[in-house]
Amino acid sequence: MTGKIEAILIAGPTASGKSRLAVELAERHHGVVVNADSLQVYDGLEILTARPSAEDLRRVPHRLYGHVDPRSDYSAGAYLRDAERVLDDLRRHGRLPIFCGGTGLYFKALLGLLDRMPEVPAKIREKWRGRLAGEGSEALHAELARIDPETAGRLSPRDGQRIVRALEIGEAGDASLSVLQSGDGQALIDPERARMLVLTPDRAELRQRIAERFDAMLEAGALDEVRAFEAACPDVGATAGKAIGLAELSSYLRGNMAYGEARSRAITRSRQYAKRQETWFRHQFDARWLRISPQAAIFGGSEL
Repeated sequence: MTGKIEAILIAGPTASGKSRLAVELAERHHGVVVNADSLQVYDGLEILTARPSAEDLRRVPHRLYGHVDPRSDYSAGAYLRDAERVLDDLRRHGRLPIFCGGTGLYFKALLGLLDRMPEVPAKIREKWRGRLAGEGSEALHAELARIDPETAGRLSPRDGQRIVRALEIGEAGDASLSVLQSGDGQALIDPERARMLVLTPDRAELRQRIAERFDAMLEAGALDEVRAFEAACPDVGATAGKAIGLAELSSYLRGNMAYGEARSRAITRSRQYAKRQETWFRHQFDARWLRISPQAAIFGGSEL
């Protein structure tokens, strides 16, 4: 790496200590923590999605947390457009951006490894989602196969959400999704001028941390948060609705699941998610990413 570092990227599985490291590095380098987690972008569910604490927010500025309506879906393309505006602002003010999160696609988008997906107008989105409701996913899959056989071949005929996404992006971009996904998008961050870290916690320690963190969420009021969230957003979007613990605690509140079972299922889902993240980072991030334990990054990373 040559020249001045223009950004720090911190990826890692859930509960691995990314936020703590990001805050410490932001204090050290006059930085601003920028979210790179696909669930923490949504308003609401601050506890369940492990949004930065009030203390963290007091210590350093944070951006792109809780700025999206949970009733809407949010794509990597939309994230890239938001991140570009944040980067422009931080660079004007001489602040170091420290991207922190567990959504690998967001990091790939920042580095130009995904295409810049077109913004889909509401009229196009409503058209295809209306057709999905009226005709079903298999009929739309057949239409996608006619327009974009390559993308259709990768999708199950029953995966209505992804089929519709491919169709609406294709119409908005006036090109098939397979063409738009050539992987040569415009990079917002030069990897040669960035410090890129992947936290690699011990597996047993991570499993324990996940359980302890979910219990801390329950103590902090996660049940009340879910109750209030569902009252405010009965038509929550498909993405925000994936927040781990939401379905389980909702089932408990409705009397369909015992408290202990809801807790156990949420912890299991979180551990499974962490494993998928670790696998993704291992296969998708190249040698430019420094693999480092959370302890070494926080206590031994004086060069960071």
